[in-house]
Amino acid sequence: MPGPQSYTGLPPELVASSEFQRVCRERDFGQVFQLAKKWAGVYPSRIAALCGMTPSRVGEIMSGRRSLAHIDVIERVADGLRIPGAMLGLAHRPWEIPAIPREFKRTPGQPSASIDEVAAVAEDGGEASGIDDLLTLADGKVTRSTLVALRSSVEDYWRRDDEHGGASLRPAVVGHLRYVSQLMNGADEALRRDLQSLAAELARLAGWAYFDARQYSTARTHFTQALRLSRLQDDYLFMANVLSCMSLQATYDGNSTDAVALACRAQDSARAVGDQPLVMSMLHMREAFAQATLSDSMACHQALDRSRDAYEQARGREDVAPPWVRYFDESKLIVDTGIALARLGESARAEPLIAEGLRRESAAQQRGRAFHAFWLATAQLQQGSLDAACQSASLALDFTASLDSPRVAGHVREFHGRLAPYAREAPVISFEQKMREVLG
Repeated sequence: MPGPQSYTGLPPELVASSEFQRVCRERDFGQVFQLAKKWAGVYPSRIAALCGMTPSRVGEIMSGRRSLAHIDVIERVADGLRIPGAMLGLAHRPWEIPAIPREFKRTPGQPSASIDEVAAVAEDGGEASGIDDLLTLADGKVTRSTLVALRSSVEDYWRRDDEHGGASLRPAVVGHLRYVSQLMNGADEALRRDLQSLAAELARLAGWAYFDARQYSTARTHFTQALRLSRLQDDYLFMANVLSCMSLQATYDGNSTDAVALACRAQDSARAVGDQPLVMSMLHMREAFAQATLSDSMACHQALDRSRDAYEQARGREDVAPPWVRYFDESKLIVDTGIALARLGESARAEPLIAEGLRRESAAQQRGRAFHAFWLATAQLQQGSLDAACQSASLALDFTASLDSPRVAGHVREFHGRLAPYAREAPVISFEQKMREVLG
């Protein structure tokens, strides 16, 4: 039998399977080992050698008589079987960090930073090798069909992000980003620019996935990468998009002054392109969020007014707006206005707006509905309506059940903390019971 040093990792189709991702997320190592045996022929003795355990201990884990809880042993399993750290809730493992290509061919006039900057994402904290095998969509030859396939994957990632959260998408998204950076080496100039645009979109998506996982430092790295890539192409509209994401993250991270600055810079970037009312409506709303967290009521209301006015200008012209901003529809305008008002403490005005936005939202937008239900509960609690607040929070838990979004889990904890003064009340006890059932 070959030694551990010759092991190259689990089959890509196993790593990509929803079942394997689920058991990794649950840290059900009995099933992890069973699937490794079934799919890859990695038997207990082999697992033991790879992970620094005895065969008998591996056998006990596989039979369910023993579990793994110590983080150092879990890290040995991740390293031994080559399971990306994010899949097990760990930091990036050392073997995940890819080497940055030192040389690549450039066509005349191409900015020297483009490929290096894409690769630098991994150096600064991106996911890593081992995912590449999942992403071999073309046999070293870049064609228009390659781009179509890659763009289709990005669209699917965004759909899955809406429905189930972004945390579990991180390894695959960053793997796609690395793959696109490699494809640039062999592409002609026209395809290279398209690949660079795609890399910017993947970097933004990676940033968003890490943001949803509440890993803000890594998210910022990817957002910065997306900003650099779009700047290389003078794509000021997409720069505004990335800056808006960074503003929202700064709001969540407690850096409200930075959030305002980023939102205003995004508006300046969008204005440089020309008439884009839907984009401007969304960007003014980002500013309103940031101003609300600063408790600047006047500035927040002014930003809300500008957002509403810009949206009115955009009516009937949504189809000419960039695809990435079309999610910002009337329902989103209404519910986000309510959230900004709730942040200001104007709960009586906020509650009907959030309730109406939530009523209008698509059933597919599970994460958004969970967030908005928690904000509805917050507005109701601010008004002293404990029963209604707990009912709305229970509704949010229903949406949360199908999500992998630490951001949503953070909202659960924050709302639960606000219930501490009412810990003995029946609605709170009922909510806590449901929270344990849903979140374990």
